[in-house]
Amino acid sequence: MSKDHTTADVAFIKALAELLNDNELSEISVKREYGENDALNVKVSKHAPAPQYAPMQYAPAPAAAPAAAPAAAPAAAASAAAPAKSDDPADHPGAVTSPMVGTAYLAPEPGADAFITVGQQVSAGQTLLIIEAMKTMNHIPAPASGTVKRILVSDGTPVEYGAPLVIVE
Repeated sequence: MSKDHTTADVAFIKALAELLNDNELSEISVKREYGENDALNVKVSKHAPAPQYAPMQYAPAPAAAPAAAPAAAPAAAASAAAPAKSDDPADHPGAVTSPMVGTAYLAPEPGADAFITVGQQVSAGQTLLIIEAMKTMNHIPAPASGTVKRILVSDGTPVEYGAPLVIVE
C-alpha cells in the first residue's frame, strides 16, 4: 500500500467498521486493488466477549415419593439411573472424525470407485476418504483394522473439524 492511499484507507476501514455494526454483521473481508503491485486487504470482525464465569444451573430438589406407592419408586429410580443411549455418530467409539475443515471425497477422482463401501474390511492406515483443504488433498486413514459400518458423508460435501465421517468397528 502506498502512502498516497493511507488517509483514504483509514476512512475506508472506519466505514467498514460502521457497516459491520449498523447491519449486525460479524465479519467483513474486502480486497481493494489500486494497481498491479498495490492492493489493500482488509478483514474487520467482531466477536462477542467471552463470559467471565459460567452461570451455574441447579436442578430442583426431587419431590418426596408418595408413601402409598412404594413399589413404583424402585422402578422409577432404575429407569432414571439407566443412561440414555445417544444416537449421535460422533459418540460412537469407532467413529473416524475429520481432522480439518474441507470437502470430503469418497473416491480418488471423479468417476473412480470409492475407497470404501459399507461392510468392507479395512486395515489400519488404509485410506478411507480424502478431504480437500486449501487445494491440498489429505488422505484420511483408518485408525484401526475393522469393518466399515457406516459412511456418514456424501461425496463432495463440506465437513467441519471434528465431524464424524465413517464408523469402523
